[in-house]
Amino acid sequence: MIIVIDALNAHRFTHLLDDMFRLRKRVFADRLGWEVDCTEDGREIDKFDALDPAYILGLDDEGHVVSCVRALQTTGPHMLSDVFADILNGEPPLRGATIWESTRFCVDTQRLTRGTSRHSISYATCELMIGSLEYAMRSGITDIVTVIDPVMDRVLKRSDSAPYGYLGKPTPMGKVSALAALLDCTEERVDRIRAFAGIHHDVHLTEEEALARAPAPQTDDDTPRDQEGLRSMTIVSRNTAPPAPEAGVTRTALRDYCRAQIRDARTPRELDAALALAEMLLGSDRPEEPEALDRAAS
Repeated sequence: MIIVIDALNAHRFTHLLDDMFRLRKRVFADRLGWEVDCTEDGREIDKFDALDPAYILGLDDEGHVVSCVRALQTTGPHMLSDVFADILNGEPPLRGATIWESTRFCVDTQRLTRGTSRHSISYATCELMIGSLEYAMRSGITDIVTVIDPVMDRVLKRSDSAPYGYLGKPTPMGKVSALAALLDCTEERVDRIRAFAGIHHDVHLTEEEALARAPAPQTDDDTPRDQEGLRSMTIVSRNTAPPAPEAGVTRTALRDYCRAQIRDARTPRELDAALALAEMLLGSDRPEEPEALDRAAS
């Protein structure tokens, strides 16, 4: 089943995004050998993930991420214009408010099976395509440009969803070649994929259904926390800035400020940011302070 995660609900699904980044690392870095940016703890994350894309994720019955794809606007920076320009072979990149770029399409071949069952690679692939196209149409998107490898190109053709065109030329990319394909977002295309895969139900989960299937990990105080960690640290106060050390503020003032940040945190991500800020400002020379600040949040 499919869940769409974007800038509006990402704070609720950081554990699923973490699973997605790890799946991407296994597929694009380990299996395909692409030169992609990976973190030391096993995630594939690039600069385009900081542009608030939409992620369409496929979940199995146990809540594991078994498929994913990223949708990015083409009106700004995107992979085909900034990274895969060689594929275009001199052609200008497509740009438009109704054109999305689809990248990082992958399925978990280790967790899924062969064949055509609902736990198969083929089924998960078709379900993800259906979910992606339906989400795109609801968002007013008419066309998708996607960077794929020859295997995915064959999958599209076999599922009666062949691209209606290509841009540029196939270009070596790691262990395979990459090409840019064009897909129209139409009910006819979705119907063909549904007929091929035998998928006739609504594939989309609500946010609550997704959380029931894949609940966020719990901390000791039973509060779901951001599992992705702080990719960037922000000041979470809405009204004040931290006291400047050069102004000669006391440690008590810094501690009071940090307590206010923790108290006013509205989301698990803001709370983690506030705790990290407290550690940065107060240092670790008094190990009892983080625990005291944690208690202040309760």
